[in-house]
Amino acid sequence: MSVLRIATRNSPLALWQARFVAAAIEQHHPGTACELVPMSTTGDRWLAGRLSSQGGKGLFVKELEAALLEDRADIAVHSLKDVPMELPPGLDLPCFLARHNPADALVGCADLDQLPQGAVVGTASQRRSMLLQSRRPDLDIRLLRGNVNTRLAKLDAGEYAAILLAASGLERLGFAARIGQLLDMDWMIPAPGQGILAIETREQDAAVVALLQPLHDAAAAFAAMAERALSRALGGSCALPLAGYCAQSPAGWQMQAALGLPDGQKVIRAHGECALEADPESLGQQLAQSLRDGGGQAVLDQLAD
Repeated sequence: MSVLRIATRNSPLALWQARFVAAAIEQHHPGTACELVPMSTTGDRWLAGRLSSQGGKGLFVKELEAALLEDRADIAVHSLKDVPMELPPGLDLPCFLARHNPADALVGCADLDQLPQGAVVGTASQRRSMLLQSRRPDLDIRLLRGNVNTRLAKLDAGEYAAILLAASGLERLGFAARIGQLLDMDWMIPAPGQGILAIETREQDAAVVALLQPLHDAAAAFAAMAERALSRALGGSCALPLAGYCAQSPAGWQMQAALGLPDGQKVIRAHGECALEADPESLGQQLAQSLRDGGGQAVLDQLAD
């Protein structure tokens, strides 16, 4: 029996995701046993401020990628929205699993409109802050870092009236009952890649890539490539208040995006569509240009100052 080593963060959600992938691999390949290689990343340890102050999204994956490059692991399992737009030389993302619920969830309150004026709402996401404050500018949005369990504990301790989390993480960890409201994705557009698990490998590991093919979902791959192209075209950092979501429609693919200031004072939105057989990266780049042309370039310039 062969052994496949899976690099993963050691947070409860990351471990769930790695075990989910391991079970799927072992189901499709009974002669393969999966072994988790858990590790603490800089992003998990740094809780004092925003990730952008310490280098951004790569803080959640660089230790896992080092394990791949140093042959201490064969694959790494990531939440796609945590993966930087540019991968280290020698690594690739050949496998995207079917997308889980991409929506954002309000926890601690059954309806956003029921929150009183000035209520304290917790999130670490510039995107969520932007879109929430564009709708409810009266709310007091405060930084909330940590894994899902930590954030729920802070809510339960009364530090926040409500918090925003990815629905997929709550559902995967068995906390679906904590969801007060799934926020409408027409205005709370998800983050690029939200709800998609991605598997990273070494580029030259053809046998490992072949092993992963039964897990690969073509629809998730199209959406992932379109959304990452959008983010890449606009700079792709976690400090950027950017939303992007691509989904299949009866006629092909539809994509919506939003870019703005973290305080929600300015939000630029764009929408695009293409045929089923179209190039996903072209769709993402088209949306990025639409955002720029619609006032997003001025937003980018202001954020860069």
